[in-house]
Amino acid sequence: MAKGGGGSFATFLILCPTSFFLGILFSAFPYDYPLLWTSSLPPATFYTNLETHLKFLHASPAIIPRLLHIMIFLGLLGFIIKLYKPSESNVLFDGASLVLYMIAVIVYITNIVKGLRIVTEGTYGDEVVGGEASLGVGVGEDVVVGRVESLRVLAASNTILALVLVGVLVLQAGQWYAERKEADEMEKMMEEEAEGAKAGPTGGKNARRSPSIKKKQ
Repeated sequence: MAKGGGGSFATFLILCPTSFFLGILFSAFPYDYPLLWTSSLPPATFYTNLETHLKFLHASPAIIPRLLHIMIFLGLLGFIIKLYKPSESNVLFDGASLVLYMIAVIVYITNIVKGLRIVTEGTYGDEVVGGEASLGVGVGEDVVVGRVESLRVLAASNTILALVLVGVLVLQAGQWYAERKEADEMEKMMEEEAEGAKAGPTGGKNARRSPSIKKKQ
């Protein structure tokens, strides 16, 4: 179990980046919702507006992705601190949280970064798309993903990231609850032992005094 200020600081390093990433994903939800969570077709200009938004994100100044990568590293640093000389609680909760966090990093690298690059270049498969939506075309065993499908993949990746990061928060909350419960039980046991230690000498004195009282009688 991580105790003291070090454990609290490491937990802080995990929770802050995770919450930060969830905030970014929430800001993208208005764009993801029409693609995944409604049966009605989006407006004709929706895909063009979404591409403009994604291109703007991908073309942001270099300081923006650097800050994002620093936040990712801070989360990993928090896990490294908490898993240094781990206890059973750290292995169960922090180990599972680290697995989910790494899944999020992999999805970000393989789907989000690649998807933003494709949208910026306008190349879906081998076709350069101007305004019309292209369809996915099978090429041997590979599938060339079209414009709409690529945007849906990005939206689905955002959903996966959100679920995985919420799982990290749930596991960290579960660890906090388990450690607090254990601390309360330990405190209760120590109080009972202290009461038993106080009652022990008193009982012994009474037992030693009883024979002398009988003799006087």
